[in-house]
Amino acid sequence: MESILSQSMLGNGIESLPRFLTSLTIGLLIGLERERNPSAKAGLRTFALVSLFGTLIALLADKSGSSWLLIAGLLAVAGMIIAAYLNNPAENNDPGTTTVAALLICYALGILVWYGLSTLAVMLAIATTVLLYFKPELQGMSQRLTRRDLVSILQFAVLSFVILPILPNQNFGPYDAFNPHHAWMMVVLISGLSLAGYIALRIVGQRYGAPLLGFLGGLVSSTATTLLYARHSKLNDGMLRLSAVVILISSQVVLVRLGVVSSIVSPAILHQLLPVLGLGLLCGMIATAFDWQRLKNQGDLPLPETANPTELHAALGFGFLFVVVLLCSAWLSEVAGSGGLYFVAIASGLTDVDAITLSSLRLFQMDKLNSEQTIISITLAFISNMAFKFGLAVSIGGMALARHLAVGFVALTAGVALGLFLL
Repeated sequence: MESILSQSMLGNGIESLPRFLTSLTIGLLIGLERERNPSAKAGLRTFALVSLFGTLIALLADKSGSSWLLIAGLLAVAGMIIAAYLNNPAENNDPGTTTVAALLICYALGILVWYGLSTLAVMLAIATTVLLYFKPELQGMSQRLTRRDLVSILQFAVLSFVILPILPNQNFGPYDAFNPHHAWMMVVLISGLSLAGYIALRIVGQRYGAPLLGFLGGLVSSTATTLLYARHSKLNDGMLRLSAVVILISSQVVLVRLGVVSSIVSPAILHQLLPVLGLGLLCGMIATAFDWQRLKNQGDLPLPETANPTELHAALGFGFLFVVVLLCSAWLSEVAGSGGLYFVAIASGLTDVDAITLSSLRLFQMDKLNSEQTIISITLAFISNMAFKFGLAVSIGGMALARHLAVGFVALTAGVALGLFLL
């Protein structure tokens, strides 16, 4: 009896009900946001009906084998929108294009639900609602971007989608270590991370104080951040402790950055590298917390003057450095063993940790280095970079800044060294 009842229900199309409920939920979600907007010509009910209409049209097209019904449905929705705006013109000179686009997306999402892509449809519906809801924030963000920032984004697009695809993905040179496509991909990776911090730094400005400025400064360039705040601590005694906190935070972000880069380039080594980076980060955070607690009034903080990380000469410079370090590492590792590799790590780490990190990970991927050698070279480069920045801070900021930085820098260095020892 149960079997007969089940077959009867399936024959009535009741098995399709969950898809229509999903479609209805999607329409209600997007419509709920539009209902709050007084200038929108469509609200909760309209969006729900359009989403259901999309699923219903997809069902009919599927059963009849006529995909033209989907086009007819789209034209029907477009005609409905046009009629609504002709009969009731938009107020306040608002063309209503956002609501129009949202309705068309809602119709398309209803179609996706019928064709078994419910998860994707729900994710897109949430993303659409977020874009609609955060209109003021998105407008404010775009207005705060300068022409220089927009040029940076366009330059990154050129690096990623114009130059990268045309480079040959083939090994060249001694040890087959040089791959143009892979080398430029590393340029895109580092430029992308730096650009994210660079744009965020311009958007948030001074509003969130030392922690965020230190974090974003470390994403863009911890060396540039150290240089700037060392100068300000020298010129203004009141900024001494504050400068130390920003410098320490930016140096800790280098460890986070190395973890992100490693997870993208060589996930296989991450479980061994993370304890080293994590212990260094933990020790650094504990040391920084003491100075952070003593901070009172921060006042206005200067922004690090960093170069555009996506400019072609900057990208080419990093690409060249990466290739040189890669070839030197491969050669010295072959000729002088681990000692040669570690020498390159210390030398290149003085000014740039990224190049030796990516080079070591590349050689690890090519089975020219084992995991222990790779992690040691990355750790030595980081320690070398810390020593360079401490010398920079002392020479520019003086001994007063050095006393505030010493504990934090020692804690960071000791943390990664201990993590390496426990490896």
